[in-house]
Amino acid sequence: MNTAIAHYRETDSTSQPLSSHLQNVAQIGAGFCNKIELADIGELLGLLHDLGKYSVTFQNYLGSAIGKIDSDADDWIDAKHQKGKIDHSTAGAQWIWQQWKKYGKHGELAAQIVAICVASHHSGLIDCLTLDSEDNFIKRISKDDKKTHLSEVNDKIDQEIRARLEQLCDKRMLEYFLNRLKRITQEKPILQRDFNLGMVTRFLFSALIDADRQDSADFETPSNLQLRNAQRPNWSIAIERFETALKNWSATAPIDEIRRRISDNCYQKATRDRGLYTLSVPTGGGKTLASLRFALHHAQHHHMDRIFYIIPFTSIIEQNAAAIRDLLEHDEDIAPWVLEHHSNIEPEYQTWHSKLSSENWSSPIVLTTMVQFLETLFSGGTRNARRLHQFANSVIIFDEIQTLPVKMVHLFCNALNFLLEQTQTTALLCTATQPLLQGLKYPNKGELKINNENELTGDVRELFEKLERIEFVDQRRPSGWEPDEIAQLAQQQLNEHGNTLVIVNTKSWAKKLYQICCENIDKKSIFHLSTHQCPAHRKALLTTIKQRLIDKQPILLISTQLIEAGVDIDFNSVIRFMAGLDSIAQAAGRCNRHGTHHRGQVTIVNPAVEPIERLVDIRVGKECADRVMREFTSTTEWIKPEAMNRYFDYYFYQRAEEMCYRVGSDSILSWLSCNSKNSLYKEDKMKLQQSFMSAGSAFKAIDAPTEPVLVPYGKGETIIAELSARAADKNFQPMLYRKLLRSAQPYSVNLYANDWRKLSESGAIYEIAPGEGIYYLDSRHYSDEWGISHEAVADMPFLGI
Repeated sequence: MNTAIAHYRETDSTSQPLSSHLQNVAQIGAGFCNKIELADIGELLGLLHDLGKYSVTFQNYLGSAIGKIDSDADDWIDAKHQKGKIDHSTAGAQWIWQQWKKYGKHGELAAQIVAICVASHHSGLIDCLTLDSEDNFIKRISKDDKKTHLSEVNDKIDQEIRARLEQLCDKRMLEYFLNRLKRITQEKPILQRDFNLGMVTRFLFSALIDADRQDSADFETPSNLQLRNAQRPNWSIAIERFETALKNWSATAPIDEIRRRISDNCYQKATRDRGLYTLSVPTGGGKTLASLRFALHHAQHHHMDRIFYIIPFTSIIEQNAAAIRDLLEHDEDIAPWVLEHHSNIEPEYQTWHSKLSSENWSSPIVLTTMVQFLETLFSGGTRNARRLHQFANSVIIFDEIQTLPVKMVHLFCNALNFLLEQTQTTALLCTATQPLLQGLKYPNKGELKINNENELTGDVRELFEKLERIEFVDQRRPSGWEPDEIAQLAQQQLNEHGNTLVIVNTKSWAKKLYQICCENIDKKSIFHLSTHQCPAHRKALLTTIKQRLIDKQPILLISTQLIEAGVDIDFNSVIRFMAGLDSIAQAAGRCNRHGTHHRGQVTIVNPAVEPIERLVDIRVGKECADRVMREFTSTTEWIKPEAMNRYFDYYFYQRAEEMCYRVGSDSILSWLSCNSKNSLYKEDKMKLQQSFMSAGSAFKAIDAPTEPVLVPYGKGETIIAELSARAADKNFQPMLYRKLLRSAQPYSVNLYANDWRKLSESGAIYEIAPGEGIYYLDSRHYSDEWGISHEAVADMPFLGI
């Protein structure tokens, strides 16, 4: 082992020289960072990240692990017990710190940004300041040479690597980097300035992680290289297919002409500059395809790399992805245009199996959830972080933006501003009910700058008038409605209107109403939807429901609010539990959606007992909606722009203190910016002080964290069995495993901790294979009617093996 090696491939006993790995990662990382004009910094990160592997200690560790050093030899190391204990990442961080700290405080800042990325590339970004106000960065960078081996590494760096490092570290390169940082932070309030420093650090870290993972995976599986396509998508192909389909559409109702006009408005404005746009369209106005038309033409005009659809719930990803595939994908395509990413089935602390198989969002069009978007920006670790750089030079479409969690508002606004201003990104906010993300109570904490001229719809007020298709019936009572009374009302509406949708606020209410209604209604006519059913199950149910609606057969659907966000379904009558005005507007969008009747009917009821004390979004939304309903006495005004603006004004003002993501008496916004933990903070001192790791550990995109479990519904049984077999196979095939993980996503359900605990205590959850961190559910606890059940609903378990 005279030549230092980075990796060893057991399948053909081939070693990857360390110099090759460093140069490969540098080249890939430079390409990623070029999108923010920092290609040289990306290259520098790649050359530095594994410098510590030049040490004798690490080479002996690797040689022992692969059997090149006999266990009786003096230099043998017990690799099994030393895994992760030999530091090979600090040396590169110390190297750049020594090079640039001599240039004063600005040199220290530049060195710190590079060094923290290198030092953190296995753990996730470390804290610069701990929550105990300790300078953790200085502690790490001052680590003893006996542990980091920097002196030894300096003597052993390949000459070609050393020469390039010296070029990248000269004063001219440093000055360029500092000028770029100045442009990123200039004319910003202190909090936003420091937040941007953290964001550029996170972006560089993302580029390094993805470059490192890619080269490691491609060495392990050389066939990966043939599947990677680094070229920009040929958007003209997608545009031709989309426009051809559009020409073949025929208007069958007045609403179709309105949808076409909205689409044409998006097309006409697609060649405008990059930036922030809004698409304020009432439900049923065709937002998905209109926004796609804008994105395709905008991406082609500005030579952009990809399009992201950020969707609030996994329940509608498949629907939207299928619609886009039908338009854009043909059998002759070498690679698919669309990637769906429902949720992370693979665990954060990955095995080598799932690490090689994880996704990095490199497809031309990516559909994922708001949870995934937020976790990519703010969560800890490395799995999500590697995807962040993909947002650069892309169009990001936020569908149903009003569902953004309130506690995320300032974090979201600051991060999106960074992407818009620094990474050549365009964002489009789509909804029927635009939240007020500008004009916030605390603008210095971060808000969006929305230009009314960038509204793609046109005359929003006129559009709402033309798309008015329903009437509200306010049936709220002082004492509320009992379950039997609501069931009776649903049956009455079903008899009068032929089909009825009931939307409730909780899964427990949905199941309770469903069970009561089943006593008096033909079970072929009644359906239940909630997030305790996997996406494949909900898709199958919705297919049946839509066909029955087409065939004019009776339907009573009882659903949680998941039905409200973008599900293309049309009922004559809707009963909605009292909720926020935005939710009521979305519920109205499922009634007379295609304008086939003069007016559909939406009845608002209030249940007598509803345990929503801990569901702050629903509770506060109800309070603010009730206030607006009293001020706008005519029900015809409830979901028009004036009432909706007032609703969000009340809603956001009432919750303004929550918008910085409170953690006790502090906030994640603080930890990721100027940091209240810095007792020596000075406004003119340019230095990273973020508590990255602490913020990442505390960050949860939803109030209650969830864990995914695979369920044995339909093909889910076969997939579970195959994953179990592949995970245990000594001849592991990462490409096949990745394909299985992707196919498993529609058969997963995200469980809250309480549900997970109850099912675990019942012995209903199993692990795919020991140590894999991927779990599945016993079939006795999955119902064809309502999905996951704490109690057993079937006799025979599915063992999955």
